Amino acid sequence: MSLNSLKDPHDFFYRLRQINIGLILLIGLFTGIGVLALYSAGNGNLDPWASRHIMRFGIGFAALLVICLIDIKWWYRLSYPLYAIGLILLVFVEVKGHTGMGAQRWIDLGFMKLQPSELMKIAVVMALARYFQSVGSEDSRRLSLLIVPTILVMLPVGLVLLQPDLGTALMICMAAAAMFFIAGVTIWLFIGGIVAVVSAIPIAWQFLHDYQKQRVLTFLEPERDPLGAGYHITQSKIAIGSGGIEGKGFLQGTQSHLNFLPEKQTDFIFTLWVEETGLMGGLAVLGLLLLIFAYGYWISFRCKHAYGRLLALGLTVNFSLYAFINIAMVMGLIPVVGAPLPLISYGGTAMLASMIGFGLVICCNVYRDSKLVRM
Repeated sequence: MSLNSLKDPHDFFYRLRQINIGLILLIGLFTGIGVLALYSAGNGNLDPWASRHIMRFGIGFAALLVICLIDIKWWYRLSYPLYAIGLILLVFVEVKGHTGMGAQRWIDLGFMKLQPSELMKIAVVMALARYFQSVGSEDSRRLSLLIVPTILVMLPVGLVLLQPDLGTALMICMAAAAMFFIAGVTIWLFIGGIVAVVSAIPIAWQFLHDYQKQRVLTFLEPERDPLGAGYHITQSKIAIGSGGIEGKGFLQGTQSHLNFLPEKQTDFIFTLWVEETGLMGGLAVLGLLLLIFAYGYWISFRCKHAYGRLLALGLTVNFSLYAFINIAMVMGLIPVVGAPLPLISYGGTAMLASMIGFGLVICCNVYRDSKLVRM
């Protein structure tokens, strides 16, 4: 085998060698924490949550391997079509979606309930990465060229708000803002956008649903309704505080196992974990998150084309943002927004979306020297 073939990104064995084993190990460790937490949530049983979490991770890992080995040029070409498919699925949710917990967010496929908004978060990043790749970093500073990417963001945000799902809509907006910043959009536009958003809060308040207003009011004053709207966050704080430095011990969490802690397998799984493992366990999760972010940033930095840089860092920011918002939410630092902790919380579509995202991030490293339309 010649030296050139060893460096050919189209050679299968070369591509295998470029797969980031370190990142995969971090993803596996992060998911392993989820398995342990879900095992505890099931009172020491793999069923009903931990076993399915393992199975979904296996399926997602297979998808990750396939995605990361596909030439990034194909993902570049498919960015807009996949975005369009995501929009169609969001429209379908509005027409004939599955309703649960007062919201219409899912498509019932029989073997699983698909939440298109989770997949749309990835599709938006892909579409923005392709757009900014095509216009170049210098042109991205022109205000007229920001109309198209703004529309690309606002269309899915509007459809998600109709479900209603304010939390996911805000996540898409924040991830998109990060993409705009990475692409080189002038800082003055961000300052102007922040001022506009703050100014619009009194108007936006009138359009919030009653339960959304309750979440904000509860965040500002949790004690106003400790047995009603403030129950979730109050119990979460009690559980986290009672964990202390080293925790109560695995399977020994009283707040979770005596069912004081609601949604312990989904939104509040970090609370369960910290109650049983304490501050040390919580710091371990945060440490893994920072390592995953650093790995994604390193991959982005290595890419020689703008699409890979934007895609890798955008997806990394999206994952990290979701995780840190969940942790801040259960600690009472921000209002409850219904955001799961990726790879740890129980949820099929969230797991699939995370693994697809990481598959694309690794793909950016495998094809970091690929020649795209514009460098």
